[in-house]
Parts: sequence; structure tokens; C-alpha cells
Amino acid sequence: MTTESNAMAASTKMYISWVLFTLSAAVSVYGMKQAGSPRSRSQQQSQQSQQSALQKALREGTSRDAGERVCTVDEHNRPTAEGHVRSEVRLQNLWHRATYIIVRHVTEEDAANPIRPEHEHILVQRRSMSKDYCPGKLDPAPGGVVGFGESYQLNAEHELAEEMGISSSNNDNTMKRLFTFPYQDERVQCWGELYEVTYRGPLDALTIQEEEVEEVMRMSLSDIQKVTQQTPDAWTPDGRHALTLYLQHRHDRIVKRRLLSGYSSGNLDAYTVRPKPKAIFFDCDDCLYFDGWKTANQLTKKIDEWCVKHGLPEGEAYQLYLRHGTALRGLLAEGHMEHCEDAIDKYLQDVHDLPIHTLLSRDEELRNMIESMDPSIPKYVFTASVSDHADRCLKALGIRDLFADIIIDVKACGLVTKHSKEAFQAAMKIANVDDPESCVFLDDSVNNIRAAREVGWRSILVGRVGRDCGTPISSDDAEHEIDRIHELPTIFPE
Repeated sequence: MTTESNAMAASTKMYISWVLFTLSAAVSVYGMKQAGSPRSRSQQQSQQSQQSALQKALREGTSRDAGERVCTVDEHNRPTAEGHVRSEVRLQNLWHRATYIIVRHVTEEDAANPIRPEHEHILVQRRSMSKDYCPGKLDPAPGGVVGFGESYQLNAEHELAEEMGISSSNNDNTMKRLFTFPYQDERVQCWGELYEVTYRGPLDALTIQEEEVEEVMRMSLSDIQKVTQQTPDAWTPDGRHALTLYLQHRHDRIVKRRLLSGYSSGNLDAYTVRPKPKAIFFDCDDCLYFDGWKTANQLTKKIDEWCVKHGLPEGEAYQLYLRHGTALRGLLAEGHMEHCEDAIDKYLQDVHDLPIHTLLSRDEELRNMIESMDPSIPKYVFTASVSDHADRCLKALGIRDLFADIIIDVKACGLVTKHSKEAFQAAMKIANVDDPESCVFLDDSVNNIRAAREVGWRSILVGRVGRDCGTPISSDDAEHEIDRIHELPTIFPE
């Protein structure tokens, strides 16, 4: 490690320790509600005094750049006719445009010795105390308010050059736009556009604008995540949100996640945080296990034998499936079976009467993978077969105890086809989930993946060869496609 690298690392560690010590002390003091703490009262009075002074300066138009005309917009990011002056934007919390810039710092040593993504470094600013918004706060995504008639791109380039002396026109400092996003809280409402720039120069070559920036420090992404979680009030709230979005977007790029329209992270012109999964739904046959379709073929043979036994010509079971979505629905619709619970149960029992424990065996790799998943997220089996069949499959694989007690089967879904909207709505109701995007679905059927997309579920196609066609299959409705279920951690590490 070079002398400069050693110095930067030591400086970063010292800074992080200082932040955690001083801010944790401040939080503990501010958290005391009882009287008798002079330091607490003093700090609170100082903060209130600072805020009062800032509000007064904004009202009087004497704050920094108070008269600057800003690009104000509506809640859909459509610009207003004439914009507003900055003081009005702050006092009235008007929607406006702003830029956010993640400045990656890559040294010669970093370039020569690639590091893990979470250990990459970015430049963090401490805002000047003269700022009209979040003075003295740390900002992981510095930028600026877009002026009236100014573009996002020009503003980002201007702010970067003005505040830190970094020129994006320099080939070494490449800048690219990543996405646009809405942000609002009780103090600010804006449509931000986030850029990523790579700075390869030394820290001492930066030219800091003292009126805007108090200091610039180099911190790893992992350290920033730790510090922002422990001392959130020390950071600009919109900057923290921008960083969260950046990390999500960056992670998706690394795992090559397909961005799909209609989802939180699918629109780069209105990018938002993706909801945490509330339930994960696994298909059973040919998804949780793959045996070369041996079990599936035996099921098909059983169904055909049942139909022949009850007077239908050979091959008619498949035709019923094509006409009605499942052979059972066809049998009921065309009058080949009495529409009563006993008859339906007897049919389902007969066609699923397979020696599962001779067909499937315990899968320790699969068990370890499922055990490593977030235990707070319930896991369901969502199958087009019956619960008894799925239950026996799970027990044979050695994973029954890792799933919710309820197996969502064809009967739980009212006998509708799995690739119908009603089946997915029924599954959500059983799992007690009301947000479709918080449902993650794994299945080997392109039709089922398409249906999941239509109701707003996030999906992963498992298996890239079709059973019916024997040729490669793909789905534009899936976030990912994998060959086998065991590959899930490689594309869904979170």
C-alpha cells in the first residue's frame, strides 16, 4: 500500500470513529426528555437559534443565493412557466429540480488491484454552515438546485467543477446519468437526477469552494452505510435517499437484473426504492427439483390413463388441457366428471398417486440455500398440483420444514389455471400480502411467469429448456433466468 493510501485509510478510520463518538453522544443527550442537562438545553437552543436565523434570512431574502431563480416543477416533474426564486422554494417547500452526484474515487492502486464493490470509495462532502438547506450536514451525493432554464446535465457539470474542481470534460473523470427520481419530506420536494462520476486524481488536487463546502473526505460504501445507519441525523436526508437508490441500481447492474416497466425500479425516469419481499413463492415440480421431467411425464401419463379408463380416447387429456388450461377444468366443463368435491378429490388423488420417494431424494444443497435466505420472509409452495403431492415432494427433498404450513394448490385457487389472474390473487390472499411487487415468484413455466407479471409480481424463470418443445425458452417478463434453482443466490444475493 502506498504512503498516500495509508494516509487516506488512517484518515477515514479516524473520521468514522470521531463521527460515531461525537454523534452518538449528541443523540444520547438529545434523547433525554427530563430537565437538568445544560448541554442538552444548550445544543437544542443552538439548533433552534440556527433554524430561526435561517428562516429569517430566507424571509428577508438575505440568505445565500436567495434571489436565484430555480427550475420549479409539479409533482410529475413538469416545469412551471417562470420558476421561483430560491427563498420561495425553501420557505414554501415547492417542487423543484436538483442534481445528485456520486463521485467514485479510484486511485492507481485501486485500478491495479480490484476490490469488492462494497469496499469501493466515494467522496463525501460536509456542507458549509452558510447553506440554506442542511448546513453542516454530510452529503454522500453532492449536487445542486437546477436553475431556471438550466438542464440537469449542465447543472451537474457546473456543481462538480465549482464545488470540488472536478471537470467532467476530462476523459479521466467520466460522468454518466443513471436515473431521475422523486423525493419529498417536510423540508424538501424535488425531482432529482443522479449522476455517477469517476475521479482518478489525488485528494489534494481537489479545489474546494469554501462558501459551499466545508470539507471533502474519502469513505468506502460499506463504512458510509454503517455510519448513516448509526447517525442518520448527521447526513442530508435526500442525499441518503439518493445513495440508497444508487446502491440498488448498482446492485442490479452487478447481478444483471432485467429492468421491467411497471415496477418501482423499472422506470429510470421515475426511479424509486423497490419494496422488500413479503413472501417468496416457489413452484414445486420442475422448479424446486429437476429430474428430466420424469415425475411430470408420469403425472401426464396418469391423467391420460384416468381419461381413457373413463371412456375418453387416448390423447384426449392433452386436448382438454389445450382447450381449458387444465385437464380437470376440461373434464368438468365438458361434462366428463361430476362437479362435486368428492369426485374432484378422487380424481386428484388418483392422478397424483406416484412413488415420490423413489423418484426424488434429499437435496442438501437446496436445503442449505433455502436456510441461508432471510428467515423473516415467509416461503410458500405455489403449485398447479395438489397439496398432498407437493408435501410428499418437499419431504423427499428434505425441505418441508423450511416452508409455510399452507401449500397453495389447485384447490386453494378454486380450480382455476395457475396462469390466471385469479390464481395469483388467491395466493396473495392466503399469504396475507397486499402489495404485488413485494411477491417474488420462481417457476419453470413461461405462461406462469407472464401471468405473474400481469398482476405485478417479480419473477424468476427456473430452467431454460421447455418441456413441451425441448428447445431453449426465455421470458421477457422475468427479472432473471437461471438453469436450476440452486443458482438463485448468484442473481438474488439480497
